[in-house]
Amino acid sequence: MPAKTMDELISLCKRRGFIFQSSEIYGGIQGAYDYGPLGIELKNNLKAAWWRAMVYERDDIEGLDTAIIQNRHVYKYSGHEDTFTDPMVDCHNCKSRMRADHMKNIKICNNCSSTNVTAPRNFNLMFKTNIGPIVNEESYTYLRPETSQSIFTNFKNVLDSTSRTLPFGIAQIGKSFRNEITPRNFIFRVREFEQMELEFFCKPGEDEEWHNTWVKLRKQWWLDQGLAEENIQFEYVTGDNLAHYSKATVDILYKFPHGFEELEGVANRADYDLGSHTKAQNEFGLSEKVKRNEHSTTKLAIFDLDEKKWKVPFCIEPSAGLDRGLLAVMTEAYTEEEISNGTTRTVLKFKPHLAPIKVAIMPLKKNKPEIVSLAKKLKNKLQQLSLGRILYENTDNLGKGYRRYDEIGTPICVTVDFDSIEKESAPVTVRDRDTMQQVAIPSADLPSYVANYFINRN
Repeated sequence: MPAKTMDELISLCKRRGFIFQSSEIYGGIQGAYDYGPLGIELKNNLKAAWWRAMVYERDDIEGLDTAIIQNRHVYKYSGHEDTFTDPMVDCHNCKSRMRADHMKNIKICNNCSSTNVTAPRNFNLMFKTNIGPIVNEESYTYLRPETSQSIFTNFKNVLDSTSRTLPFGIAQIGKSFRNEITPRNFIFRVREFEQMELEFFCKPGEDEEWHNTWVKLRKQWWLDQGLAEENIQFEYVTGDNLAHYSKATVDILYKFPHGFEELEGVANRADYDLGSHTKAQNEFGLSEKVKRNEHSTTKLAIFDLDEKKWKVPFCIEPSAGLDRGLLAVMTEAYTEEEISNGTTRTVLKFKPHLAPIKVAIMPLKKNKPEIVSLAKKLKNKLQQLSLGRILYENTDNLGKGYRRYDEIGTPICVTVDFDSIEKESAPVTVRDRDTMQQVAIPSADLPSYVANYFINRN
């Protein structure tokens, strides 16, 4: 069973070093979190799985890593300066601030039920910053609110340097910043976060088929990360709920502890973005209404060999929040189960490729040099498999060690005991996280056993 409450996850995350409140020693800062020793490993593993699926396992996608600070014109022509807003309401009675679209009644405060509230007013979510030593109207720009715009502005650079033809995509993982009115639900909605975004470019007329394809592919990827089918839903966004750039959007929802909410959005952005940023917009017969661009120096188009003319491609965008993804994976993996002696154990049943620590090596006696030496030697051999982090730990209490590694999701624990030091082929004890079964493996065979374990379970 996934975690029932957010408090269960928050407690485990702090206790075991996954996630901490940022600036906690000074009272914290709302909507900001730090990833601890295990959290950063889990985060990196989830990013690696996404990058592998998007870039390494496909032949039609390139990667990119762009700057957080962009020219202000990027956000002028993308529409962010005009439309990237949330409706905000203040309560004069309890001094709380709320998003109007999250209120049960925009005339009544959610927190104190007072009717002494302001009328909704739009609040731009972008963080403004200044470039250079002089602060004036000419020196400011924004911290990027999403990673996608710098993909669009680099479209021609990638196209020219790789000689790509349609359809093809550009993938990016990176930090984004949104000055959320009400950050909430732990790392679900925060002000600083990472996104995993793909912009997949295709011919007009082929966009609807590609949109449907990417919705299916993205759902399957989340299933491959361990999420259960019954905890995933689709929401087809329609009418006024569609973003200004969207021809069609399907949100992939996951059942978080606070209910079903968006995990990833897959949008058909048509030619809005490349059309917004391109030079000579009137030459391309754009399907979307865009702001007249007076500053772009580059035509963001591709030559259609069939029609013998330059065209602005359509774009399909699967966009996922990495922090939300991590929260979903942890929610799904969180398991409490009774064991044979009547006690309860907590286990994070991560898919092995996501586990922060892949294998824990524990000598039976930490004061026996021969056992410690063999344990460290085996640790180094396993680390050379490049599976991820292999941890050596001295402990005098194997039972507590097993429970700790169950709780942080380590798939395999290996114990080196007195029998193991007699000769190179003497057995070590391998314990499986999920079944708790233990088997004896010749120490010389341990690397191949572990490698096969991860190959067969990913």
